[in-house]
Amino acid sequence: MNAIEAIMTRRSTRSYKPDSVEREKLEQIIEAGRYAPSGGNNQSNHFIVVQNKEVLQKLAKLAEEAFAKMEVTENTYSSLKSSILQSKKGGYVFYYHAPVLIIVANQKDYGNNIADCNVAIENMMIAANSLDLGSCYINQLHWLNEDENILPYLQELGLKDNERVYASMIVGYPKSADGKPQRTALKRKGNEVTYI
Repeated sequence: MNAIEAIMTRRSTRSYKPDSVEREKLEQIIEAGRYAPSGGNNQSNHFIVVQNKEVLQKLAKLAEEAFAKMEVTENTYSSLKSSILQSKKGGYVFYYHAPVLIIVANQKDYGNNIADCNVAIENMMIAANSLDLGSCYINQLHWLNEDENILPYLQELGLKDNERVYASMIVGYPKSADGKPQRTALKRKGNEVTYI
């Protein structure tokens, strides 16, 4: 699969087999993230790769508790609204039971932190697709960056005091008949282009 094909056929996967991802494939995905561009070639992203099921479950529980305390307003972003409402019902698992959660953090006072983390995520999602793995962008930990319960737990996992989470993704084998990601492109309905 060439780069253009890997980009054009990448789709979000939200249903996973419990199978672990081989270390070799995971390392290739992480390296793709490490080779992403960064502002001034700063290379200050911090990749935290979570495969431990107990840690994943604890993060899900902490996130559900945090979202359940929030209220929805008319201006609440639709995905955040969904996380809040699902958490209030109970049983919300923000990482869709994927076997791997890759958290990308950066220095909280660095002006390019969000951009640097997100280009790394995009590289990794394309790499995952090329390796026949599913992936999905995950916003929830970024939304809970300063939560009084989640932040200390992330610091126990290796997040530095001067870092915050700016992007995350999940990866694993899709729960599909052939075990491969859905690759049918969705029609573009936005993202206007103006050539000058």
